[in-house]
Amino acid sequence: MAAGFAEVHFKGTRKDYFSYAGMDLFPGQRVIVQADRGEDLGEVTAVGMIAERKCSSSGGCATPTPELRVLRVAREDEVDRVESLRKDEHRVRGEARELVARHGLKMKVTEAEWQFDRNRLILYFTAERRVDFRELVRDLARAFRTRIELRQIGARDEARRFPGYGVCGRTLCCTAWLKEFEPVSLKMAKDQNLPLTPSKISGACGRLMCCLSYE
Repeated sequence: MAAGFAEVHFKGTRKDYFSYAGMDLFPGQRVIVQADRGEDLGEVTAVGMIAERKCSSSGGCATPTPELRVLRVAREDEVDRVESLRKDEHRVRGEARELVARHGLKMKVTEAEWQFDRNRLILYFTAERRVDFRELVRDLARAFRTRIELRQIGARDEARRFPGYGVCGRTLCCTAWLKEFEPVSLKMAKDQNLPLTPSKISGACGRLMCCLSYE
């Protein structure tokens, strides 16, 4: 049987592409996939040619067939387990922030994400400048007894991780449906004869509103 192609989303905006065989996958299913040194749980968002095209357009396909595989459809107890991990991430984020403050680092931990098997903990952070967090990583590894990965994100990525509403009264585009960020310029606002007051054309992230590019 020919291998299938699937796009799988994880917490926040993280996604990856996987091959699979012997399964009838469809969008909305929770699946267990191969991960770095273990397993992770995500949700299928596209399969077949649609997934392949999305992978190609995003530049995420280094090979014709993804090396990582979908292992199985997640069982109910596995879905419950990942929900427990999501609740624990609030504690993790708080403790990580305390360690950052103890080290006197100018960075803000915005989110935490456990890998399904707890073999890895991803901590997302924002910072204005480069941060030397080598000592911090050692303390985090000792505190949580797992492999630590720190990922720096921008203001737009930070805003999309938390539900909110725009000046239009609707849910923020970046949290509701916008998957990829496109460049937004002040010229777009000028072309639409919009007031150039920052408070009028800036989103929750403090950057130019994404909707300026498609109004």
